[in-house]
Order: sequence, then C-alpha cells, then structure tokens
Amino acid sequence: MQATIRIRMSKPHYGGNLVDGAQLLSLFGDVATELCIRADGDEGLFRAYDSVEFLAPVYSGDFIEARGEIVSFGRTSLKMQFTAHKILAPRPGPGLAPTAAEVLAEPLLVCRASGTCVVPKELRRAPAAGERRIGLWRPGPCIITAAIVGAETTRAQNPHLPITAEEIGQEAARCVQAGASVIHLHVRDEAGNPSQDRARFAAAIAAIRARTDVVIQCSTGGAVGMSLDERCGALTLAGAEAPDMATLNVGTINFGDDIFVNKRQDTLEIARRIAAARLVPEVEIYDLGHLDITAELVEKGLLVPPLHVQFVLGVRGALSASRKNVELLVSRLAELDRLHNTSGTPSSWGVAGIGRHEFPMAEVAAQLGGNLRVGLEDNIYVEKGVLAEGSAPLVEKAVTLCKAAGRSVATSADARAILLAATLV
Repeated sequence: MQATIRIRMSKPHYGGNLVDGAQLLSLFGDVATELCIRADGDEGLFRAYDSVEFLAPVYSGDFIEARGEIVSFGRTSLKMQFTAHKILAPRPGPGLAPTAAEVLAEPLLVCRASGTCVVPKELRRAPAAGERRIGLWRPGPCIITAAIVGAETTRAQNPHLPITAEEIGQEAARCVQAGASVIHLHVRDEAGNPSQDRARFAAAIAAIRARTDVVIQCSTGGAVGMSLDERCGALTLAGAEAPDMATLNVGTINFGDDIFVNKRQDTLEIARRIAAARLVPEVEIYDLGHLDITAELVEKGLLVPPLHVQFVLGVRGALSASRKNVELLVSRLAELDRLHNTSGTPSSWGVAGIGRHEFPMAEVAAQLGGNLRVGLEDNIYVEKGVLAEGSAPLVEKAVTLCKAAGRSVATSADARAILLAATLV
C-alpha cells in the first residue's frame, strides 16, 4: 500500500537558500496519515521514526516527491518506509532568466526514513459498501497456492516431483499442513509426461480430497502444443470429481524456446467451458496486454467481476519479474475494476514468480496485499543450489515471508470464502 505527495519547497531556513530538513519530515507525516486512512479509515498517530537520513541538500524552489509505503502490518501498528526525491529544480545561471528551471534527468534521492504509525483498534473503521477497493484497507489473509506438479519440471531435475495420484495427494496434504490453501494441479502419465486426461485428474482430485479440504484449481494450459480439447480435460469432470477452479490463459507468448499459443477464439471457448462447468476462473496474466484481453472477456460477459487473476512473471519471452511491473499490473487491474466491477468487492490477485524470481515476487505480493504461488512447477530450489524436497518446503518459506510482511496466512476456509465467492457467469 503506497501514497505519494509532490510539493514545491519554500521558506528557506538556512544560508544559501537551504530548506530545513524538518519540512521533509512534515511531508512524510502527511504521507503516513494518508496511508493510515487508506489502511484503517482513520488518521492514526505517528509513533516514532526508526531512522532518518538526509542525503542531499534541498533548496527553496525545488519540487519534491515524497513517497511512503506500508511494509508490514501489526495488530494496531503499521510499519512504513519513506523516500523523498528532488524531481524539478530552479536553474540559475548566466544568460538564464531568474525563473529558469529544469526537470532532472534522474530524480535525486534527498531523504529516506522508516517509522511506525498506530491506529488503535477501537478507531479502525470498517469499509462502507463499495469502498473496499484495490489499494484501500488492510489486506486480508494471504492465499498461498502450491503448484506441485506442472508440465515442464521432470524428475531428472528434481526427484521429489509427484507423479502418481497417491504421490500428488500426499504432497498436497504436506503443502496444506505447511500453509497452502490452494493446490494448482497438472497431471502426468505413467512415464511422467504431461497429460490432461480427465481420468488422471479425477484420480488426483480424489487422492487430494481424501486427505484435505484444500481448494483445487486445475490447469487448462496443459503443455505447449496440446489441442484445445486436450487442455480442457478437467472441465469435463462433474459432481464430486470436479475441481473448484480452473485457469484461463488469455494470450499467446514466447515461452522460453517455445511458443505458448492461446488464439483469441480458443480463449473465448475455454472461458465458455469454464463458465459451463460452473468453476471459478483464475485469469493467467503473463504480459500487460493480457489485461486488455481480460477486459474484452468481461465486456462479452464471459467473465464477471470481481475477478481473480494471477500475474505470472519471469517467463523468458513475457513480462519480467520486478516490483515495478507488479505495481503496474495491480494499478491496471484496479482500472479494470473501476470500469467494469459494480459488485463492491475488488478483484483479487496473486503473483507467481518463475525460477529464481519465485521468492522475491512472493515477498512483493505479500507486502502489496496480494496472494502468491510457489511450488515445483515454477521453481525447484529452496535456496540457491539446494533442491527443494517437494513443494511443501517452498510453502513453508512463503509462510515466513507473509508473516514478515505482517500478513496472516489464509486457511482453506478463508480461500474458499475469498475465491469461490467470486461471481460466476
């Protein structure tokens, strides 16, 4: 959760037209107040600064952008970090008018700080109808999805990859015990090759449900090169065999050395089949333009907000994994909500970082109020060079990141309430 203020500095306090650093702290105080309002509906109180660093001089006439971010939530406290950058400045000099000024080529960091604000529990205000939007109010429990199989990872890469239905059921139970509340599911044949066979999905789902009540989300992405009908094998299951959710891939991308093809008409058809199966879709977003395709599906009535989307970042050939890209995607999702979501409930989102990006992206998602995905489908290492003994250790590490950000971890019941309450077509 972030807030930004821009202001022109005035009232020099020291010789040489220098501005008192207290003015920068006053800006941070205003940013902190906005963040308290966004999180808890109350101005709150600034309790203390942990650190303050003045890094460059500020002069009268400089334009300063002050930015704050909540990096973790306590029961009543909000831990914040602040930065102040000089972005415009007067430009005195021979031959120049006294009013000459310039836009700095690169913003100059002039001050940074960290501190804690407090909003007493009795002052925290519940959101009014329609007020709960992306970027407002404390985030709820963090949903951790475990992608335990995938279509690309092999046992040669990691011998702990589950293949059989029983192995999948056992690994799913381990992941739930570690903190996962959603299992993202692919299946394999006897040789370990990717399969979208409905009977294999049915067997894996039965093995999972015999052990846990976790939310089960089946892939319709399958593997590169599969036909549309192959990819939709899980959508033909019904009754007790059916999953709770299904993924919806909305755009074609370069996928490493391959091409993951999602033709427009195929995307529309899979969306129709997910709706017909009465499953909750998770929209897979690999690139920024995929949100435009998602908006088209909403306009056609094939998706109904609030949505649940997954930002898959770090695939070679698609959008790279960075905090700025997550922030951009979240802002674009909020824009989609403003235009199309009349439910009063904001769309939910998560991040899946691929390979070495898995945990950096998980940390960003937890800090920004989103959900996250880990598992052997996306990353086979628990530490650099150390193979994960299944997906459960990856879930355990994700739980630690969530708690460090002040987030509680969603139970399966929480995940059902958040995800499965989404509007169906």
